[in-house]
Amino acid sequence: MTNSVLEIKNASLDIKKDNVLEDITLKMEQGKVYGLLGRNGAGKTTLLSLIASFRKPTRGSITIDGQDPYENEALMPQVDFLYEVDYSEEYRTPMDLCKLTKRYKDNFDLDYAKTLFQGFGITYDKPINRMSKGQQAAVNAIIGLASNSAITIFDEVTNGMDAPSREYFYQKVLEANERHPRTMILSTHIVSEMEYLFDEVIIIHHGRVLVQEPLDLFLERGFRVTGPEEKVAEFTHNMDVLARQNLGPTRSDMVLGRMDEAQQAKARSSYLNISPLKLQELFIRMTEEKESMQ
Repeated sequence: MTNSVLEIKNASLDIKKDNVLEDITLKMEQGKVYGLLGRNGAGKTTLLSLIASFRKPTRGSITIDGQDPYENEALMPQVDFLYEVDYSEEYRTPMDLCKLTKRYKDNFDLDYAKTLFQGFGITYDKPINRMSKGQQAAVNAIIGLASNSAITIFDEVTNGMDAPSREYFYQKVLEANERHPRTMILSTHIVSEMEYLFDEVIIIHHGRVLVQEPLDLFLERGFRVTGPEEKVAEFTHNMDVLARQNLGPTRSDMVLGRMDEAQQAKARSSYLNISPLKLQELFIRMTEEKESMQ
């Protein structure tokens, strides 16, 4: 599959009487890494299950290259959904699972999987249920990376990994599209660590898409202004202040919005410090229940 495009149009999902996802519209292209962010219960995993054809939307559509992937034998092997699995009863080895995956995924690279096992520092001939949680997470990551599926989804796949293993995984994510172009979706709560991996950011909030935007444009949505209390208060008056911190005579406001040239000039003339926000800061503030700031 070349130049695959994943499109979700006005997709909604009802489970019993609950509306879990509502009017989801997204477009994802080959060669990009998408960061899927959302608070607990926002609907991230449910959305990923729709993409992976574990469920069918109640309304709307999901297509890959214009085709519905649900129960589509030709498309299903092109989608890989990796998530935390209970391996307590799994007596097979990681290599057994890799060989099994190779049987129904033609693009699975067994030699590359062996290289990844070495990189993670784990053996592939030991029963998975005798491995640590971090090692089991690495096995999932290896299967996803070596599958070379057109759409590869990692849902909190680094849970349990130690810092060196997570860093190794991030490195291989960055290399993945050079090895075999694909659409990669990373759902995570470790926003601060993974920010640099994302080409685009998707934020789900209360079952709806709040944002889909290239990372660099998204980070321009806000800034932090720091300086003397009175000058900062004057500068941010009538701005959308997301959060405020005071330390003695110094005040720091987190502002949602983009500064124009006149505002930038005013900040310089007032000797105020303007700094960009990090993805995690923007994500937290944009999805929190707003409270009045005294």
